[in-house]
Amino acid sequence: MAEDSRKILVDADACPVVELALKEGKKAGVSVVLITDTSHQLNRPGATVVTVDKGRDSADFYLVNIVRPGDIVVTQDYGLAAMALAKKAVALNQNGLIYTEENMGALLESRHISQKIRRAGGRTKGPAKRARQQDESFQQALNNLLKTLM
Repeated sequence: MAEDSRKILVDADACPVVELALKEGKKAGVSVVLITDTSHQLNRPGATVVTVDKGRDSADFYLVNIVRPGDIVVTQDYGLAAMALAKKAVALNQNGLIYTEENMGALLESRHISQKIRRAGGRTKGPAKRARQQDESFQQALNNLLKTLM
């Protein structure tokens, strides 16, 4: 993989759109790097798989250290998305939401409030069962990004 070529970096621990990212990356001729920790075993033809030591946020820190301006980061982690934006990358989640400077503050605040509720013994609503529309929205958003950025 050329050092100056843009790529798709996937925070692949429990990511439901790995196959879609690979498909769109292949169509666009863009390298896809899947980053996971040792608790997940991935082997996907057409992707570079990087396995890091198991540890809280170890895959996230690895990804932040290799991301370059213009790369596309796929993650559902708001904190990782914020760090990717700070490094001039583009970030989107598994449902096709493109993270921006404009929506990041509200997303991080929402995460903080949910953490406070859980620490106080409360419960927050988990994600709904994944629907086909979410996959389609992700695929469309990634395809659009690849067309405009690459």
